[in-house]
Formats: sequence, structure tokens, C-alpha cells
Amino acid sequence: MDKLKRYIECYIDTETCNFRCHYCYIALLNRFNKKLVKFSHSPEEIRKALSKKRLGGTCLLNFCAGGETLLSDDVIPVLKALLEEGHYVMVVTNGSLTKRFEQIKKFDKELLERLIFKFSFHYLELKRLNMMDRFFDNIKMMKEAGCSFTLEVTPNDELIPYIDDMIKISEEKLGAKPHCTIARDDRTKEIEVLSKYDFEEYKKIWSKLDSNLFDFKKDIFYKKRKEFCYAGDWSIYLNLSNGDIKQCYCGRVIDNIFKNVEKQINFEAIGNNCKLPHCYNGHAFLTLGDIPELKTPTYFSLRDRISNDGTHFVTKKMADFLSQKLYDNNKEYTKKEKDKINRMYKLKEVEEIPRVFLKKVVRKINVKK
Repeated sequence: MDKLKRYIECYIDTETCNFRCHYCYIALLNRFNKKLVKFSHSPEEIRKALSKKRLGGTCLLNFCAGGETLLSDDVIPVLKALLEEGHYVMVVTNGSLTKRFEQIKKFDKELLERLIFKFSFHYLELKRLNMMDRFFDNIKMMKEAGCSFTLEVTPNDELIPYIDDMIKISEEKLGAKPHCTIARDDRTKEIEVLSKYDFEEYKKIWSKLDSNLFDFKKDIFYKKRKEFCYAGDWSIYLNLSNGDIKQCYCGRVIDNIFKNVEKQINFEAIGNNCKLPHCYNGHAFLTLGDIPELKTPTYFSLRDRISNDGTHFVTKKMADFLSQKLYDNNKEYTKKEKDKINRMYKLKEVEEIPRVFLKKVVRKINVKK
């Protein structure tokens, strides 16, 4: 069995979509710009930059764009190259682009076994665009090709009257209910739930989906993480377009995968210095084991469903990989090493203050001009 060495959250620099979901994080921040990713490096160069040797072993990569991940022609060749390197890859998609799935199903069977699609169930947009049958046909296409998949709803207030209809069609098409995440409002300082309902009522409404994913996310939402976190070492946030590596969403840029590709990547844990109000995507980072002392379910258990015909959404090979913890295959730091990480982090924060101040002064001068 392949051992999980690192988790890599890969941002795809596409910020446009063929859907217009009102709860979309990019739309709420007015960042839709009709931009399709055009990678500055070839698939072969990206594969070399993210080789198993350089990363220390087999990794789990998550492909997610600001808009629809599979819109750009550049994504499929990179996806294939990283699967050929031996990694396991997850792809977040709205499931509407049939031609992309037809390209992917031609991959070798061994590659498809290490691929999982996180199909976002945008029920209202699928109804508006008359794409419901196409959506589920594409899911079945990938399932028959040997890929794993999961079905996920972004729970929003406008969808509440349609919960029963949504469950019904999911059970008819796939033999199980969809999973459920939490809609967040990135415009708010505390990254609050995007809903007019208070959190207790929100949880009660969406518990109807009986989703392990939702159950875990609601338990960690609004809880500030103060433990020592290995994000930046065991997991990283990677801009796949420019190659910059951040420790996490809130962390510093610690390296670039395209710089000195013959050298090892500089991994640097964030430690006890997380700036986020809460780990809103902890369903991945925490279940995979970035905080060893925090006991969590496996990532597999949050993604799988068992259909009424007895088949699983997640296949055996993928299930074995997603059931691992990062702390099983990585060495934990000593107290001395942890203290050093925290001291270094605070020192670099102090060093950054003059640069931040200078940038503010320059902006004020430019405004006056």
C-alpha cells in the first residue's frame, strides 16, 4: 500500500465559471475576471518540480480553482502528469464539462484508480441550466471508468425548500444522499457561516443529509486552533501557476517549486502561529493529521457513501490511502524543535513589519499624487 507522505492543496488560477452560484466565494468577493489558467511551465516541468523524490514520497494533491477547475485546456495534461508520477489526486468540479471527463476516462486504469472527483452538487444552477441529467451521467462515467467520487452540497438558504427534492434525485441517481459542507462568508473577519439563520438552527436544518462531512465541519467551525500544527511541512498550499508555496492559507511563502528544482523543497511548519479564526477546511488538514494530538475521523470516512446496491463512492485503493494519517508517515518534532519553529516564526514576523509599513507609505504617496 502506498504511504501518504504529504497533502498538497493546489490552487488553480482560473477565476471564472460556467455557473453563477450566488453563494460562490469568488463571486462574493467580486473576483470573477474571465481568467482561465495558462500554466507557465509544461506538465513535464511541473511533474519534475513535484516529483515523489523531491516531496519525500507519495502525496495527496487537491486541484481546486477559484472558478470551475476543469475549464482550462491546461489542467488535464498536468493532472495526468502528476498521476503518472504516482501521486493521488482529487479534483473539485461542478461536473458539467462532459468533454473533460471523456478525455480523462482515456487515462490508463492504474491512473484512474488514484483519482477522486469531488462533485459539487449545485442543484439550483443545474436546474436553471437544464443540466441535471448531464451532471449525473458524468458522475456515472467516472465511476464506470474506475475513479472514486463524492457528492457535496454547499448548504445555502435558497436551497432549503429543495432539500427533499435534492435528496430524492441523489438517491435515484446514485443510491445515496449527498454529503454537505458549510457555506462560509469570506467577507467577514471571523469567516462566519453564510446564512441568515443562527448556527444552531443552521446545523439542525442541514442535519437532514446525515453527512459525516457536515458533522465534523460543524464541530470544528468557530474553534480557534492553538495546538502545534504541521501545516507548512506535512501539508502545503501551492499556487500551481506561479509555484509559490505557503504554509497554509494564512501562512508565509516559504519556497517556490520552480526555483532550483534539483534542490529539496524548504518545508517549514507553522507551529502555534495560525492566524485564521478557525480551520474552516479542517475536514482535510485536520482529518489527515496536521495536528497529531487532535483525534479525528479519517478523511475517507467523510467522503465515502455506500449506495443502495452495496457499492462505495470511494474505491478500495483510494480508501486505503485516504484512511491514513500524516503523523503515521512523518516524524513529529521534539519540544526543542517546536520551540525553535515558534521563535523563528515570531522573528520573521518582526522582520516583516518595516516592509509592510513601507508599502503603506508608498501607497499613501501614490494616492496623493
